Parts: sequence; C-alpha cells; structure tokens
Amino acid sequence: CRGFEIVPSDQEAEIFIINTCTVTSKSEQKARRLIRKLSRDHPDALLIATGCYAQLNRNDLRELGANVEVLPQESKDLLLEFPEYAGKQAGSGQGLQEIFLGFTRQAASRVGAIPGGMFRLQTGRFSFHSRAFLKIQDGCDSGCSYCRVPLARGGSVSLAPDEVVERSRDLEEAGYREIVLTGVNISAYRSGEKGLPGLIKRMLAGTESVRFRLSSLEPETIDETLCTLLADSRICAHFHLPVQSGSNRILEAMRRRYRAERVVEAVACLRRIQPEAFIAADFITGFPGESDDDFQATKKLIERLGLSRLHVFPFSPRPGTAAAGMGRRVPERIRDERADVLLALSKTLYSDYAAKWLRCELEVLLENPLSGSAAWVGTSANYLKVAVDGVPERSARSGCLVRALIHMSGTTCTGRYVSSL
Repeated sequence: CRGFEIVPSDQEAEIFIINTCTVTSKSEQKARRLIRKLSRDHPDALLIATGCYAQLNRNDLRELGANVEVLPQESKDLLLEFPEYAGKQAGSGQGLQEIFLGFTRQAASRVGAIPGGMFRLQTGRFSFHSRAFLKIQDGCDSGCSYCRVPLARGGSVSLAPDEVVERSRDLEEAGYREIVLTGVNISAYRSGEKGLPGLIKRMLAGTESVRFRLSSLEPETIDETLCTLLADSRICAHFHLPVQSGSNRILEAMRRRYRAERVVEAVACLRRIQPEAFIAADFITGFPGESDDDFQATKKLIERLGLSRLHVFPFSPRPGTAAAGMGRRVPERIRDERADVLLALSKTLYSDYAAKWLRCELEVLLENPLSGSAAWVGTSANYLKVAVDGVPERSARSGCLVRALIHMSGTTCTGRYVSSL
C-alpha cells in the first residue's frame, strides 16, 4: 500500500500500530506491556498507539518509550492518509518519527472535520482474517455506571444503510463468505426511522449468499420483529448478550436498561427462531455491593438460560465512571473466586453444547491449517471451533466454506470433510 507492506506483528517492521482498549484495567495493562516490549525490542521503529486508551490517557502512553507516538481514537481515521504523506517525505532526511509528527501537526486542524470519519477505516481485503468485518455503528448512549467507552467514543452514530449495503456487496464480490457486523452497540443502530431490523432486512435483500454474524445484542432490544429476521438461514446461529448480572438490584446499580426477567424473554425469543443457537453472554463479578445472594441470582439465571459460553469480567473501577466512586467494594479475593466459579461453569456449558453436535454436519469457514496435521481449523456458523480432516486441495484455503461431519467434540471439535459450499 503506497510503498508499505503489512506484516505479522512478530516480524521486523519500521512502524508498529497498537490499537488500545480501555474497557478494563487489564486491557490497559496489556497495552502498556506490549508497547514497552515493542519499544525495547525495536528502538529504531516508530510505534503509534491509538484507540480508546490513547484517547483518554495519551500522556501515559507517550511516556512508555522514546519512539512512542499517540494518535487518539478521534483521529484514528487519519492513518489512512499517512502512507501517502510519508511517501512524499521520502528523501527529506527525516526519520519516520519526525515525519509522523509533521503529519499530525498538519492534520490537527482536520480532526473531527470529516463527516463519518469514524467509518472511513474500511478495507476490501483482510490480511489476517478469513472473515470480513464491517463496522456499522460507533459510540454509545446507554450510560452504564461501570463503562468508560462513551468517554472515549461519544454518543451513538450509525453508518448510512445505503453505504452498509454497498460495503456488504463489495465484500461479497471480493469472495468473503461471512461478514461480521461490528460496533460499540449495534443494537443502537439507527438511520432515520430504520433500526437494526430494517438494516438487516436491507442487507439480506442487497446481497446474494454471504452469511452475516452479529457481534452483540442488547437484551432489551431482542423482540419478535428482530427475531423474525434473525431466523433467516444466512444469519449465523450465534448470539452474544452483555447481560452482566442476574440480580435486579445490581442491574439497577449498573444502570442497565432491563431486568433479569427481560433477559429470560430475550433468550426465549432467540430459542424460538434458532432452537440450537450458540448463545453466549458477558457477566461482571464483584460489582460494588454484590452480595452472595446477588451472585447466586446470577448463577441461577445462567443455569436457567442454558447458555453456551460465558465471558467473565472481574469488576475493575474505571476512572470517570459512576461505579468508580461507589462504596461497598467487594474484596478482590471474593470477586476473583466468583469469576473462577463462572469460568468453570462456562467450560461445562461449552462442552455440553459442543457434544450436541456429534454425528451432525456443520458449515465451517476454514481459517488456518492445523500445525503438524493435514486438517484445517475453522469456525462453524454456530461458533464452534472445528478441525476438519480430509479437505481436498481445491478447498484447502482460508475463507473456503465447507460442510463437515463432527465425530469428536471438545474445545476444538474434529470433523470429516463432506463437501464444499
């Protein structure tokens, strides 16, 4: 791309771009650790830290290394213009860091001035993914008491439906068999009078055979109108809900827009249209004031819902959020013990779900060859990892969609190639 080549992160490079997250303190720690290591191992390279953590704590990141520069989340789309700028500066005698600083000074006046700038970062080719990712929404208006993301991303904004359909069609024509719809809160998608159901209807009508996977759905937005569309065979039978707690008292303190009873209704709605769907959910343990009874309510809700996997987050107070100042802190030891209980439960839930698919055929999107084996590893429509044996040479490539007969379940299931799709 304009004189630059994208390489895997473990290879030598002149520029490293680190996209940071601020959802948890652990995600920030990982970002700092990675930046320090890259700065130490590649002292002559330019490191560009961007993303949400870079938006809120840019000075902290700059101090991690002499070769670290920061491009906040609000300016991330300007990375599209840097290769051309750097190319024009070739032969000027400046190093890449000097060139980048000149670029940011020149671009400073245009930050936020380009309409829809948060949607400019798009591509028709993904270097390290067999699936395509399409951002349809950004920001959030929910105001959950524990979440720092709105401080970095602002209010909810949506990509125009005509543009979403056009980008979907382009990705399908480029050969992608699956498109993942992403955003901070895709349930908040809205353009004029059209919400997420209207968008999905248009995407299905505007494309031919590509399958769509939804990244996450807020429980209170799951109703019969949405579920009718989610029943389409081109919608992956995999749904993710940020539930967070099974205690109504804690949900209220979290400022979530539903109660546990609404979660039960949402999952029942999904089960009616996709009875065997993979349904995963987020849960936070140790939220301020969470009692043993509150935690037991969460466990009971999980067991009642029959979820397929849990994503568990031990609570960490985030600066600038309402929950950071709440009293009745749960001791870290108890918080982590509760997290361990849910993680163990998650393993059991996943194992039970995977076992249901023994001697069944699944559609699997191939991703990578399995090291030390002739098999290919991929992801099924219902989000199981599958190692597929016997894939013919004509289909043995990333992005190929095949049918496989599952003959062993586990963290990674194994299956036998049946046909290509």
